[in-house]
Amino acid sequence: MRTKLIFLAIVGLAMIEFSIGQPCYSVAATTAPKTSHASPKTVSSPTKSNSAMNGVAVVYSDRLNGHKTASGQRFSQRRLTAAHRTLPLGTKVRVTNVRSKQSVDVVINDRGPWHAGRIIDLSAAAAAQVGMHKTGTALVKLEILSRSAANNS
Repeated sequence: MRTKLIFLAIVGLAMIEFSIGQPCYSVAATTAPKTSHASPKTVSSPTKSNSAMNGVAVVYSDRLNGHKTASGQRFSQRRLTAAHRTLPLGTKVRVTNVRSKQSVDVVINDRGPWHAGRIIDLSAAAAAQVGMHKTGTALVKLEILSRSAANNS
């Protein structure tokens, strides 16, 4: 009976993934719901011709320091890393603060953020380099510098 329920749950998740067209990612060390989506006005999807996106960046919580990320690495506030919902893990991205014009290059190693209107979670080190370490949020522009070698297309 238990095996049958597990099988039905897996099939159900596969059907949901197929119907919405986006993969379901597991995110380590977070309890935020994964059903929130940014509004289309705030976040633009990257395409081959348009690799720039705009939206709100936030700083990772300190309580996640040391926890495993979706890539399997341990999260550190001192590294220049970030979380994005859909970009392949290992992708290098330039994050530019729209107001201050300060920028930083980060590597995507986790999934998130899962709150509506947010496009990227930055480590504290990356947030400091774009001048948002005091406010915790900023309107940013993302530019894809290079995609992960494992996920190049």
